[in-house]
Amino acid sequence: MSTPPSAPWNDHAGRRFSLSATVLESQDAHALADFYHRLLGWPVIADDGGWAQLRPPGGGSGLSFSSDPLYRAPVWPATTDQNQMQLHLDIRVDDLGAATEHALGAGARLADFQPQDHVRVLLDPAGHPFCFFEN
Repeated sequence: MSTPPSAPWNDHAGRRFSLSATVLESQDAHALADFYHRLLGWPVIADDGGWAQLRPPGGGSGLSFSSDPLYRAPVWPATTDQNQMQLHLDIRVDDLGAATEHALGAGARLADFQPQDHVRVLLDPAGHPFCFFEN
């Protein structure tokens, strides 16, 4: 299997930039990469135990995963005395209900708080929030 192409270069300020991936920390990079592989169907293009990377089959920037034994899951919605969310993923889906069921079957949890009827907030196995939305 060949590696999907990376994101294209962007020329700016006399330099070239290309976003390779967004990196999510967890205690087990391989387990979290496996979850997103099951969720999105993206191939794993790198996995050395403490680091893993997925990239969409059509190319572009992907997701990477790094192991950190001190990782603590964020709390969402945020509170002042807990580890707060640093980022979340927005994922467009063609059927909100079916995609949510698929995510739950892959190992996600539905967040207790759902702020919008047309968006589903889920938590991956490491506690990172991600949102499904139809568009």
